[in-house]
Amino acid sequence: MSNPYRELFKAPGAAGFVAACAVARLALPMIGIGIITMLSQVRGAYTLAGAVAATFALATALLAPRISRLVDRHGQGKILPLAAGVSVAGLVGLAVCVRTGAPDWTLFLFAALAGSLPSMPAMARARWTEIYRDQPQLRTAYALESVFDELSFIIGPPVAVGLCVVLFPEAGPLGAALLLGLGVTAFVLQRATAPAVQPREAGREASVLSVPIMRHLTAMMAAMGVIVGTIDVMSVAFARQQGLPAGASVVLSAYALGSCIAGLAFGVLKFRMPLARMLAIAAAITAFTTVPLLLVGDLLTLSLGVLLAGLSFAPTMIIAMAMVEGSVPGRRLTEGLTWLVTGLGAGVAAGAALAGWIVDHRGVGAGFWTAVGAGAIVLLAALYTARGAKPATAAA
Repeated sequence: MSNPYRELFKAPGAAGFVAACAVARLALPMIGIGIITMLSQVRGAYTLAGAVAATFALATALLAPRISRLVDRHGQGKILPLAAGVSVAGLVGLAVCVRTGAPDWTLFLFAALAGSLPSMPAMARARWTEIYRDQPQLRTAYALESVFDELSFIIGPPVAVGLCVVLFPEAGPLGAALLLGLGVTAFVLQRATAPAVQPREAGREASVLSVPIMRHLTAMMAAMGVIVGTIDVMSVAFARQQGLPAGASVVLSAYALGSCIAGLAFGVLKFRMPLARMLAIAAAITAFTTVPLLLVGDLLTLSLGVLLAGLSFAPTMIIAMAMVEGSVPGRRLTEGLTWLVTGLGAGVAAGAALAGWIVDHRGVGAGFWTAVGAGAIVLLAALYTARGAKPATAAA
């Protein structure tokens, strides 16, 4: 029996851009948790740590679609090195400010500059679409990319936390900067698989958010991001409360592991159910699996709780990406895919900031209510999306 994932790599150049992207995409999961760990060690305040991490995530959410629009217009090779260079400079500046005890406002400034990080998962998906457009292999490729996203969240957070704890507080963000620079450089050198720049229409084009389903999906992903941001902050705070600060990396990896396992299985299954209905089911699972987080009492139960909560993440992301691919023009695909990542990033920013405030003012035990509330919003947004989906988009 053939392996559908192995079949993907028969396309010339596929292995090269996937390997390069694997290095570059580690930066995103490392930066947020690296900032939180770094500042909680040096400044000792979760409110500040969560706010600076939220600034980075929000800047990424605002800038990534614009960077992707420039990529669609001018090509990956011209835009990605510039965007990544600004992000690396911002991370280095942030680390220097923390090391020298610079004022708090400088932390927010350099965190915002670091937010020029390009959406590498969207860039990789655009290359897969160029190779397998309108072919069955494309859904498998999207599933594989979601698994790679989750693997980055399995590997990235423990690496960032470990660097900060074992070496020095600034080592996590600096390590992310190094990986970003190396990965993007290798990625843009893979020119054979780069999507062709398609002619743009005359005049100013409206944002892909003018498509109603894009707004609904982006809102849903924002709510999912709140869950992720909450788990990021709560894992660090809960592990420190238990006297095992390095245990946060285990908790974060458990969430990504659950999503990774579910994504691998989802990518090879065959469904005849409409995408809109599948989205509603996945969102319902997301909502209900946040409730056990209210019952955790130690790092083991927390790890099991986030493992369960992560099972629906990758399938939901795969379904949403497939709905985007069928809803926006091909020349705007990178921008459309990036808006989902943007929604996720905005939600991470809100979740990290809100969870940090709750930990400082209401205690660790109250923080998980943020995830439960966000889960309910995920379900409502998905039901609204499914209700408004066109038949052509709704069909699997």
